[in-house]
Parts: sequence; C-alpha cells; structure tokens
Amino acid sequence: MSDTVLKVQDLSVWYAVQQGGLFHRRNVDLKAVDGVSFELARGETLGVVGESGCGKSSLARALLGLVPARRGRVLWLGEDLLKLDDKTMRRKRKELQIIFQDPLASLNPRMTVGDIIAEPLWTFYPEIARVQVMERVRGMMKLVGLLPNQVNRYPHEFSGGQCQRIGIARALVLNPKLIVCDEPVSALDVSIQAQIINLLRDLQRKLRLSLVFIAHDLSIVRHICDRVMVMYLGRAMEVAEAGALYRKPLHPYTSALIRSAPVPDPAVARSRPDTGLTDDMPSPLAPPKGCVFHTRCPYAVNRCHRDVPALRRMPHGDWVACHRAEELDLAIVKPAPVKL
Repeated sequence: MSDTVLKVQDLSVWYAVQQGGLFHRRNVDLKAVDGVSFELARGETLGVVGESGCGKSSLARALLGLVPARRGRVLWLGEDLLKLDDKTMRRKRKELQIIFQDPLASLNPRMTVGDIIAEPLWTFYPEIARVQVMERVRGMMKLVGLLPNQVNRYPHEFSGGQCQRIGIARALVLNPKLIVCDEPVSALDVSIQAQIINLLRDLQRKLRLSLVFIAHDLSIVRHICDRVMVMYLGRAMEVAEAGALYRKPLHPYTSALIRSAPVPDPAVARSRPDTGLTDDMPSPLAPPKGCVFHTRCPYAVNRCHRDVPALRRMPHGDWVACHRAEELDLAIVKPAPVKL
C-alpha cells in the first residue's frame, strides 16, 4: 500500500488465565489476538469490528504498547514499536494517541477541563509557559465544538457527548499522526453518536489523521471508515474496502454481522433473512480447531473443521480467511440509508 504509516504483521496478544480448583490450578493461554496483520495509510480510517470478546480492544492497546504482545511486529513509519525501550516508546506517544470507550471514566474528576487537555503538553513540553499552553487548550476546545470559556469547569458538569469531545481534544493537543478510537461512541445516545462521528470524520479530513476505529456497530463503521477488518476469536476473518464489504461480503461471519445490524424501519427488519448464526461464540480459552468460526457457520464442510484458513488476497484486492470464499454468494440487499 502506498504511503503506509502503520504495518502490523502477525500480531498476537495472549493472557495467562488460571483454571482449576484450589489445589490443582494451571495457567491457560487466552489468545485474545492471534496472528493479525494489516496496513494503514496516511489519512486512512480502518474500522475493526466484531462481537464482544473477539479481541478488538486488546488489538488497540497492543498497537500502542499498553499491553504486551506475545509476538509479531508493529511497524510505525518503518520502526518496530514492540522493540523500543520504555523511554523511546514514551517519546513516540506524541505521535500515537487513543480515545477511550467511556468518556467520563477516562477523565480525572479532580482536574479541570483545561488541565485535562493541557496535561499531555505539560508532560512532553514542560518548558512551555502556562499562557501558551492555555491558549493551545482553548484552541483545541473550539476545534472540537466546546466553548473556550468552559476551561475551568470539571468533567461532571458536562454531558457524555461533551466529555467525549474533551477526550478528543486531549488526544489532538499534541498533533498526533495516528489515533486509535476504542469504541468511542458505544456509551453515547444515538443522536450524540452521530455528532461525534461527524466530528471525527471532519477532523480526520482536516488534519489528515490516520484512524483505527473500533466498534461493534457496523452501521457506524460504514459511515466513517475507508476499509474494514472483521475479527472473530482473535483472528482477522476479512479485510475489505467498506463499500465492497457491505455490498458483497466474502466471509459468512461478515454477512451475519451485516444482517444482524439494527435498521430503523420495522418492516425492513422483519423482512430480512435470518443471520444464519447458531449457538454462542466459543470461549477464547478453548477455540475450535480448524476455522474458529466453523461451529457457527451454516456453510462449514469437513475441511473447515480440520484446516485453519489463511488470510489470503482475492483477485479484486480484498482479503478473506475462508476456504469457500470463491463459491459462496453472500451478497447483501442494500439497506435503508442512515444519515449521520
């Protein structure tokens, strides 16, 4: 991919989990992320979607070094972040920021909004005078749609959407090149979600930011992302251009997610075919052999139970991890448009 800024290769995040009784405990590896690879271009937005427990948040934190990776490479502008020492990685954080899921919980209730947004500046540029810092803070507040004269208020005086705007301002104050958005609108009302999505989209275009946007709501991802990566039990099932993925998904799991997304029209919702998913998602402590999705897949054959499908590139450029991708017709009826 031209102008690639982030290249992730075979990234895995495993957690040691204790199982057993009081006297017979043993450590078991929970494979939250298991061999995920993708690329991100400058100014591009990559959506990462999947059910709860599929490894989206672990992936986000591993990209920024907030949780240790078991193996793999995270190449930021050609430099492997996983090989950097703590001091060097700390300097890199000026370029790499994150927006958290819970807007209020991510803000210190004892600090004013001005101090919250200014904290990264004081951390990385302690020599800058307070007057200059606060001028920068007020500019950031205006950029994200907050009133600069609210700089001395506390987080509890703001709504959930306003708190998320504060979090966005804090992430932007250092002029980063990459922002990881870890389900930034899932805790907000639908109308507020649209405002935050539009804000992020405008900022991304204006500042030419690269975004990794994590969500479980496919209708939201569709409106902000250039490409989408679908995850299931820690693995990438499909990586495709957003429009193509919604028109004709290549993986049965992607098709099921799209069909299960809520639509505002009850008549349309009732007329849609069943998702085809059976049972619940297996435990990541004991993932199925072969294709991890085969236990819920209506198209599974013997090979799916036996062989792990590689994430392979299709002739038109998209990627899929499915043995039967060429023979399945998973085209989706175009849903009713949702305005953001």
